[in-house]
Amino acid sequence: MRHLILINTKVYPQSIAQQGLKLAQSISQVKSKKYEIALAPSLLTTKEICQKTALPIYAQHGDGELGPYTGSIPLQELKQIGVKGIILNHSEKILYFSEIKNTLILAKKLKLETIVCASTLYQIHRLAQLHPDYLAYEPKKLIGGKVSVTKAKPKLILKALELLKKRTSHTKLLCGAGVHSREDLGQALLLGAEGVLLSHAVVKAKNPGEFLRKMLI
Repeated sequence: MRHLILINTKVYPQSIAQQGLKLAQSISQVKSKKYEIALAPSLLTTKEICQKTALPIYAQHGDGELGPYTGSIPLQELKQIGVKGIILNHSEKILYFSEIKNTLILAKKLKLETIVCASTLYQIHRLAQLHPDYLAYEPKKLIGGKVSVTKAKPKLILKALELLKKRTSHTKLLCGAGVHSREDLGQALLLGAEGVLLSHAVVKAKNPGEFLRKMLI
């Protein structure tokens, strides 16, 4: 199984509307036998990017059941437009535990892969019992910075893995927060993670595809 490299484009100026499509097309040119390269584009570009690239696409967020829920992003519709999976509980989109639980139940029924973010070891411990496909460990203070969690808090990655093994045999760990170099990626895998979440390092690069290609060598 290949390690997952998921690029969360958020909604930077470089990742919305037509700029978002250009970014996705640049990233789609990067090929790897070792890594599965996936994208979480801005939600308003998700359908077009699903249609115009061969990248595995994850939604930056998703909601539960259909019904009278103005502004919701239904999982059923995400599935219909070709999304592979969803990100839940990012530090910029925090959810209640009950919301995560109910959304995961529906996502599993729809066969959508699930990535749940956790900013503390306590959250890792608690969320692991829900058995998402991935838990993404992202200490909040390091998100968007230039220091990777793999450098600043490597022991926490090991502790997170220990907690996961005690709670579930299904869920894999991703590293996020400040990951921006080949060394950060290598360290994350060496510590036992199954992949990484990337964002501004790729999105804001002058040539995102080339930056990613060099990172994965």
